[in-house]
Amino acid sequence: MTKTLYDAVIIGGGLSGLTMACLLGQRGMKVICVDGADPKIKSPDLRTTAISSGSRKILERAGIWDKIKDKCPIDDIRILDGASPVLLQFTSDEVEGRSFGWIVDNHDLKSAMIERLAEIKCAIHKAPAAATSFDANDEGACVTMASGEELHAKILIGADGRKSALRTWMVERGYIETRNWNYRQNAVICMVAHEHPHDNVAVEHFMPAGPFAILPFTDDESGTHRSAVVFTEHRSGRESWMGLSDAEFEAALAARFPENYGWVKLASKRASYPLGLIHASRYYAPRIALVADAAHGIHPIAGQGLNLGFRDLSALDDILGKAYESGADIGEIRFLEEYDRTRRPDNMAMVAMTDGLNRAFSNNISSVRVLRKIGLRAVSRLKPAKRFFMTQAMGERE
Repeated sequence: MTKTLYDAVIIGGGLSGLTMACLLGQRGMKVICVDGADPKIKSPDLRTTAISSGSRKILERAGIWDKIKDKCPIDDIRILDGASPVLLQFTSDEVEGRSFGWIVDNHDLKSAMIERLAEIKCAIHKAPAAATSFDANDEGACVTMASGEELHAKILIGADGRKSALRTWMVERGYIETRNWNYRQNAVICMVAHEHPHDNVAVEHFMPAGPFAILPFTDDESGTHRSAVVFTEHRSGRESWMGLSDAEFEAALAARFPENYGWVKLASKRASYPLGLIHASRYYAPRIALVADAAHGIHPIAGQGLNLGFRDLSALDDILGKAYESGADIGEIRFLEEYDRTRRPDNMAMVAMTDGLNRAFSNNISSVRVLRKIGLRAVSRLKPAKRFFMTQAMGERE
């Protein structure tokens, strides 16, 4: 069998893996992205993603942004707590008329990435395909595929999500450790149709059972208004929202929607995902780098999981790109150490912030409820604090 040497083998063909392949491939690096999903089969994934202003710049850099067909801007963010009126509001007028982000369908986003990757001559999208074993040392790295084929590379990049096989391999060999815990919550998601337009407003309603988010989405082909719904619940089994009939589910949704949306109906199936946190003690090993959810899976309360991962991709692309242009070996440990140093502070801060927000807003203790209302009102009145949270929401740095 012919031995082919790649600059980078990327494990995982999700949103992070494909973007990483586009970023490196357009620099001229020979890359291959190993994707377990068949691109000819539409994924049952019902999720949408909030793309921040900062992530848009990364997608533009990768040549992906203009290929995304449907993207709905977020021009206004309203935060409510319980039965209280709006406690905190961010508007585009406060950021020079720019949008805070865009809501896109995950399937459409992945299709745009695959289309872009196909345009890059030195990049390969290998799908459907499965890696069965890994090997890496100071000299190089190798991935053995289920077909028996061996992919040799200067660096392996793990972008294979929270259940990362490459991260597991690193743990088993003592390169890294992970810390993780179960939030004992589930995220329930669906798409809804509603009577009146959403006016590009995103609503984050903190309720006793947990956060309830309404995210603006594009109208369907008939002009019906739509929004994506994401909320957390502590219940399971028959007591869960997933155990309700469609009619019961719609009634429960309507009771939680602001009146200005009018009638509310289900516009998709429902799905539920368990929530937890996982964070690698180190993002690298000899010839290996972990990115996005493979390195850190956080609570979705702030909607920043993918955006945080995209900042990993941007940093690794910058570091490897400079090394490649200088003629250096991009898999050298010094470049991987630089990546870890660059990304760990930001990731640790977001892990702490999302964990703290979840603990503060996913309970109905009266004293905590009073304190968080005071805090939200204070942020609303203090311009520097409000500006900080707006730049965080946009995925930007002042």
